[in-house]
Order: sequence, then C-alpha cells, then structure tokens
Amino acid sequence: MALHLTREVLHLPLRDPFRIARSDHDAGSAVTTVIVEVRDDRFPDVVGIGEGYPDRFYGETAETMAVVLPLLAAAVGEIEPTAAGLAAADARMSAAIAHHGGAKCALDVAVHDLVGKVTGQSVADLLGLPDAIPPTDFTLGLDEPAVVAERARRAARFPALKIKVGGAADLATLEAVRAVYGGPLRVDANTGWQPDEAVALLPELERLGVELIEQPFPANRLDQLARLQDRSSLPIVADESAVTIDDLDRLVGVVAGVNVKLAKCGGMGPARVMLERARELGFRRFLGCMEETSVVMAASAAVASLADWVDLDGALLLAEDPYEGLALGDDCRWRLSGQPGLGVRRRVAAALA
Repeated sequence: MALHLTREVLHLPLRDPFRIARSDHDAGSAVTTVIVEVRDDRFPDVVGIGEGYPDRFYGETAETMAVVLPLLAAAVGEIEPTAAGLAAADARMSAAIAHHGGAKCALDVAVHDLVGKVTGQSVADLLGLPDAIPPTDFTLGLDEPAVVAERARRAARFPALKIKVGGAADLATLEAVRAVYGGPLRVDANTGWQPDEAVALLPELERLGVELIEQPFPANRLDQLARLQDRSSLPIVADESAVTIDDLDRLVGVVAGVNVKLAKCGGMGPARVMLERARELGFRRFLGCMEETSVVMAASAAVASLADWVDLDGALLLAEDPYEGLALGDDCRWRLSGQPGLGVRRRVAAALA
C-alpha cells in the first residue's frame, strides 16, 4: 500500500538574530522548515512525524519540497517494518531522484518514526546504535563583537561554542568571546574567507584556543582547503563540500574532518552510512544541523554516537520549539526518551495555533 503523506510549512522566529556569512532569508530573524506526517493503511492508528529544512544553498525551498515529496513517497511504496525495510526505502528514494536532501530527510525521518512506533522500538534501537552521545556545542551567529560576547556569556554552560565568522570583525569577535568564555571554540566561516586571510589568522586561532575550522572556502575549492589544511595544526572540517556520502572519497587528503547533516544527506539512514564511511576513511566526524525543531534533533541524536563532535542546537535557537519530548541534560547531552519512534510530540498550544 502507498504511504499517505501530509505536509505543513512552519515559519518559526528565532530566539536571537542568527546570521551566517551567506545568510539569505529573513535576515536571520526567522526560519522556514517543513513538517510531514505519514500514515500506512496497515497501521491506521500510527502517524510518523518527519521534518526537512529547505536550504536554498542546495537548491531547495518549501515549494520544491511540495513537488518532490509526493514523488518520493510514491517511490518508497510499501515499507517492510524492519531496519532492512527502512534501508530499502532510502535506497528507493535515492534511485528515484538525485539531491533534494531536505525532502528526503523529512520522509526518511517520518518513516523511521512510523516503523519505530509500529514495532515498539526507539529509532536508535532500530538503527542498532547506543544512546550514549557527545554533548552538543552552542552556536553564535555573526554580530557586533560585544553582542556575540554577551551571547557567549549566556551560553557558558555549554562545553564548546561554535562561532560563525566570515565578517569584518572575526578576530575582534573571537577575542571578545574568549574574554568571557574559557572552553573550546569552533569557528565556521560558511565559505566566507579568502585564502590569505585564513592563513594569517591561523596563529591567532591557535592562540585563542580554537578547536577546528569549518568550511572556510567555497565548496568547490578543494585546492584551497587542502593548502590550508597543510599549513594548519587545527582540523579543517568540510561542510558545504561534504553534502552526501558520494563526496567523501574526493575529500581524502584534503581536510581532516567532515560535517554530516541530515538535511544535506537525506535523513537518519543516509547519515548513519555516511558517518560510518567517514570513519573508515579516517575523517574526524562532526554531526551538525540546521535551525530545526526537536523532530530533527531527536533523529540526529539517534545517530550521534557515531560522531566525534556534535552541533545539535537547532531547536535551542528557536524562540519556541513546537515539539516536546527531547530533553537536554545538565551535561548538554540530548537525552533520548527510549519511547517508540522519535519520542517527540507536538506541543498542545502549537497544535492548536
């Protein structure tokens, strides 16, 4: 039987303005994400919840997702409610259409949630992965150095901070943050640096206790990434250059690490395979996210045991998360509920809004 799919576009305000070097929507004040629900006639009382983030950088919008999602659902068809059945569903999506990671993520997460609920297993158990995961860092967007520093002070409970850079005051911003925060810093330029600028910054980054440098240059400039990695004692982590598992082989010898995101690679199943392949190739592994709700945070947390570093703060950046059921511990590790499926549900107020 075919899957029955419904879709809802959410426009969610952010807690604080959040800009990156290539910000292009809502001026960093709000985000758009797409929630899907899937049903199967064989299990009439069960609803699987998924989410996909439409990132224009990768050619996706809420409108493209509206077109692609029914095609993907038709390609998936009937799902065998097992781990092998889920892997086969992901393979059918991959064969049906290239790219469109956000749409694939939404459906992949929803069918994992559905199968977990049908079988009485958490999504982590479905994947055969432990629930012991690294703590998440917290991300601070581009802004005036004093503003970023104040946000860093408020986020001092987190064991590491990820600082968005690629603006005119990067060094001043990092100095201001270091004045109020003593833990590791991770910098993410989102393709916004120039090679000479990056080389000049290296000794300052090392002095300031920066732990890694994420995507300093454009996605296709692997030559620039490789030259910087050769000069840097800090790991360079590919993000925009590492979209799916197909990108990994060409990054060997170029960078030390890769950032895997469900919205890029197509969901939990593809993220697991990509993280495992990255480990085989010797990469340090960063598990990241977009500004998504607890739906994707729970799905990402289920595969986070495969990562060295975790940046799963998307739901924490929202003014209000419309989903509940996922808790952040005092040690900044996401606590998986152990409930069947994702273990998250729509807040009553959000459902009635």
